[in-house]
Amino acid sequence: MQQVVPEKDPLPGAVIAVQTFGDFLGFNPHCHILLTDGCFYGDRGMFRIAPPLEIKKLEAIFRHKVFRMLLKKGKITEELVKMLSAWKHSGFNVFCGNRISPKDDSAMENLARYIIRASFSQERMQYLEQEGKVVYTAKDKKNSKSFQALEWLAAMCSHIPNRGEQMVRYYGYYSNVARGKRKQKGTDDIIPGILEPVENNKAFRKNWARLIQKIYEVDPLICPKCKGAMRIISFIEDPSVIREILMHLGLWLVRSRPPHKIHDPPNIEYATADLLIQPHTDTIYGDPEYTWDDYIQS
Repeated sequence: MQQVVPEKDPLPGAVIAVQTFGDFLGFNPHCHILLTDGCFYGDRGMFRIAPPLEIKKLEAIFRHKVFRMLLKKGKITEELVKMLSAWKHSGFNVFCGNRISPKDDSAMENLARYIIRASFSQERMQYLEQEGKVVYTAKDKKNSKSFQALEWLAAMCSHIPNRGEQMVRYYGYYSNVARGKRKQKGTDDIIPGILEPVENNKAFRKNWARLIQKIYEVDPLICPKCKGAMRIISFIEDPSVIREILMHLGLWLVRSRPPHKIHDPPNIEYATADLLIQPHTDTIYGDPEYTWDDYIQS
């Protein structure tokens, strides 16, 4: 958001609720996020709307950050990351709902209730005392699942946060620090003036490129040998020429997919060879493993 807002010191705001449960209390970690569709700036609470997010790119960056975090903590291996990165479907998903108007109080209240909803609904739960079982009905009211009473309690307890752990977190404009500064200045209750986005889709995509470079810590216009800045002389668009260059560099062919292991998930779908690139020689996070232009064209 800060990349696409031209004003000085722009500040977006977010409320993030960490969720761990699925429909039948299965462990399904995900985040529900209320995000400003732009940034606040200035002392008088002006607000600049940003162009729409590009969901596929956001999903790829989110996956990259999660993998890097798990690698740093030693929870997964580089081999596992390479295998997961070769899947046709990433296993991650980012959904972005429609914008909510500042005057639509009902929609804002409904969304706020949803992001902090409880792990189960008492109305959909039925306790069979004689059998010592709990029958829970799915959200679509078509399916149900039966649990032993102790099994149901164990499933519920697995979603109780640790002592002192905050499941709802506030960032940016909505953080306690930012709110405290506005209260000191007496500007916390000011209704911001809303301005429309100033950039078109083409300019917004260029800003995405800068964001990707920041996330992956790699700049394609920096010479890998002398670290000096390079400039684009021309573009090669002829497929036959591109193939010859890549074959000369040994980058045209990709490794065959790894064999299935006993502990691999069933029905793994791998990306076709033409969608993959050769892994980076130093680290798997040297470069993105997907083509951003494909997402733009789709």
